[in-house]
Amino acid sequence: MTTPPTPDLGAFPTDVADLDPELFERLIATLHPGVGVTDLTVRRVWEWGQGEQVSTSGRVDLTVRYDDPDCGLPDQVVLKIARPHLAAFPLYRNEVAAYTHLRPWEFLRAPECIGAWFDEATGTFGLALEDLTARGATFPSALTAVTVPQLESSMRQLAVLHARHWGERGDWDAPTLAWAQSHTAGELHELFNHPDLVPAMIRREVALNQHKRELVQSAGETTESLFRKVALVQQHQAQLPQTLVHGDCHIGNHFALPDGELGLVDWQLSVRGHYMHDVSYAIVTGLDVETRRAHERRLIGLHLDEMARHGASGLPSLDEAFEEYRRAQAWNTYIGWLTCPVENYGWQINVANHVRLLTAYRDLDAGRAVEEVS
Repeated sequence: MTTPPTPDLGAFPTDVADLDPELFERLIATLHPGVGVTDLTVRRVWEWGQGEQVSTSGRVDLTVRYDDPDCGLPDQVVLKIARPHLAAFPLYRNEVAAYTHLRPWEFLRAPECIGAWFDEATGTFGLALEDLTARGATFPSALTAVTVPQLESSMRQLAVLHARHWGERGDWDAPTLAWAQSHTAGELHELFNHPDLVPAMIRREVALNQHKRELVQSAGETTESLFRKVALVQQHQAQLPQTLVHGDCHIGNHFALPDGELGLVDWQLSVRGHYMHDVSYAIVTGLDVETRRAHERRLIGLHLDEMARHGASGLPSLDEAFEEYRRAQAWNTYIGWLTCPVENYGWQINVANHVRLLTAYRDLDAGRAVEEVS
C-alpha cells in the first residue's frame, strides 16, 4: 500500500483556537486525499495535570462533519497535538511515522489514524485518530481490576506484532520499517541517555518525591546504578533476535473493548528492539502484585506459543525468556515510571505503578540478572 502524497502543513497549532475545518481537511489529506471537511466542533480539551493526561502531548476531542457523510471516516475524532514548551519532537516524529508507515490498525486492535503530520522546522505535529470511546472502549490503569484473560489478550496482540517482524522477517530497509530506530542508537536513544535530558529529569523526580526515592532505595539501587543497568540490558538484548516493539506498553497505553479484549495506543516509543521490552512492561503494570507473581511465567509462555503460531522461528525457551523478563525490569523501572511527574496521571496511579515495578524488580532479583551479562 502506498502512502498518499504529503501536503505541506507547516507548523501545526498547539492552541485549540487555531483549529478550523480547512486545516483539518489538509491534515486528513495526508492519508485520505480528496475528503472535504465542512464543520469541526471541539467537545473537550484535555488540560495538563488533570490526572488523565499523558506527559508529552495534548489531546482534543472533536466532532467532524465531512462533505460526504458516506466517506467511511469516523466523525468522533481524537486529535493529538504538541505540548507547548516541551521539546518532545523525537517522540512526535516517531509516532507520526509509526501510524503512517506501520499502520497498526490494519492488523492489530489499534485506533484508526485518519491523518498525521509532523513539522520538522517547529517540532509540532497533528495526529487524528478515531475516538475509541465511540466503540465503547475504556482505558485501564494500575487502579483498574485488569483480569488475567485481559492480559492474555494483550500477549496475543503483542505476539502478532512481534512475529510479524521477528528476526529475518524484519525488512528494516522497507518503507514500512525504515523509520524505526533502535534502543541503542538514534535520537530516541539520545533523549533517554543524554545526561541533561531524561536522566536529569529522573534525578529531579527521585530527589523531589519521597515514594520514588524510598522505593528505589528498597531495591538497593540509585538513579545512577539503574541508568547503568538499563544500558547493559539494552546492549545485551540488542544482540538477541530483534523485532518491532510497541516500546511503551504499560497498561495505561492499552484500551479495553466491551468484550474485554485489549488493544494498544500511543506508539511514540516504537523501535526495533527485543520483544521482552513490551511483554514485561505489560505484565508488571497490568496485574496486581499477587496476580502477577502467580501468572507471569505462564503469560510469557503464552506469548511465545502465539509467536510460534504466527510463524516466528528460532524462539527462545521459556527459561531463556524468563531471564530476559527479569532483566527487562531495569528499563521498566528507570525509564518507564521514574520519569513521570505525579501530576500527569495523578498521585494514586503514579504510586501504584511504582509499587508494582519496584516490587517486581525485587521479586525477580533483576539487578543480579543484569549483572550476569556485564
